[in-house]
Amino acid sequence: MEEPVPRPVTRPETLLAGLRVVECSMLGPAAVTTALADLGAEVVKVEPPQGDYVRQMTWPIVEGTSLMHLHVNRGKRSVVLDLRTDAGREVFCDLVRRSEVVVEAMRPGGLERRGLGFERLRAENPALVMCTVSGYGMTGPYRDLASHGIAYDAWAGIFTPTRDESGRPVMPDHVSIGINAAPLYGALGILAAVLHARVTGEGCWLDVAQSDAAAAFDWYRSESHKAYERPETEVTGNAADHYERRAPGIAGMRGGVRYQVYASADGHVLFMASEQHFWRNFCEAVGRLDLFERWPGSRYGDHARGNTELADELTGVFRTRTTAEWVRLGLDADVPIAPVHHPAELQHDPQFVARLGWLPREVLGAEQLPLPVRLVGQDGWRVPGRAPTVGEHTTEVLTRVLGYDEARLEALRAAGAFG
Repeated sequence: MEEPVPRPVTRPETLLAGLRVVECSMLGPAAVTTALADLGAEVVKVEPPQGDYVRQMTWPIVEGTSLMHLHVNRGKRSVVLDLRTDAGREVFCDLVRRSEVVVEAMRPGGLERRGLGFERLRAENPALVMCTVSGYGMTGPYRDLASHGIAYDAWAGIFTPTRDESGRPVMPDHVSIGINAAPLYGALGILAAVLHARVTGEGCWLDVAQSDAAAAFDWYRSESHKAYERPETEVTGNAADHYERRAPGIAGMRGGVRYQVYASADGHVLFMASEQHFWRNFCEAVGRLDLFERWPGSRYGDHARGNTELADELTGVFRTRTTAEWVRLGLDADVPIAPVHHPAELQHDPQFVARLGWLPREVLGAEQLPLPVRLVGQDGWRVPGRAPTVGEHTTEVLTRVLGYDEARLEALRAAGAFG
């Protein structure tokens, strides 16, 4: 009897309901709490009177505000506090006492320099989880080195410089790893630490570096290089290549034939029949079993590397159908084939339309991708709140969370707590 599909008892936006995070962030590292906010945590972004200049940083600028701010700070509450003042620090500590997490997403020591380091905050809340997210982390010779997001990819060896028409070295187009991976690792660490604190009453301080995250995310290449430092009597290549060592990562695919990109009638597809049974399925489906009989390959991991004759045959075969037709064949015949998209055209792919789609610009200020976490049995995505303006929620948060009345707020204004 088929198992029933479990029905969710909640919605994604309530999974972290009751978790309050106080965040002090500048620029992209604020993404460490974006997923938490999407899943229902209350994220209070404490900003200096001038605000986080992420609103004017990078491109595109959407009706005067950067897309980066609209995305990484969506669903958060903005409170303005001047932490250089005693009054501002007092309010901050009040927030910490009523929260479980403090995020310091800037150069290490930013809060410490304002008299709000971990030991001070832990005295206010012994179960506090603090997470410092920075470029190179809290230790090491690069700790105080000024940097931006691509620095961590450069440091981790994510990309190789190319050259422009004048021969000067330039950055190649690539997916930024450090600034995207660090928030995911940071959010994972925060949730683990919160679970621990709720059970034990003990808080902790997490140190997340975007450089570390870039290296960890690209572990396969770095670890392969390290493994190849050992003698070939201990570390070899794949049996399908007669144990010849391939270059690490995607570089090892060069010369591949059964795992390669091919031009279709209207675009490109990625063909991935490196297992023998997939290769046979393909040959049968296109009426070319002769290709399998001539080059059956090994059972696993055989890309027919360097077989230019087979590559020419497949080049002709793949030009006979459109990308969509090849994907349909992959589904019908159980053959691993993927469409090759440009980011601008991905939105038109039926899989994108069926699963992702866009969160509405009418709410968020720009079309945005949803958090890719779904509850089984529920359709659609939660639309978080729009990224806040500077100090938009100061009065609301201090009134609702801290219970301040108008007299208290006025006294704080007079003391310069809000700048």
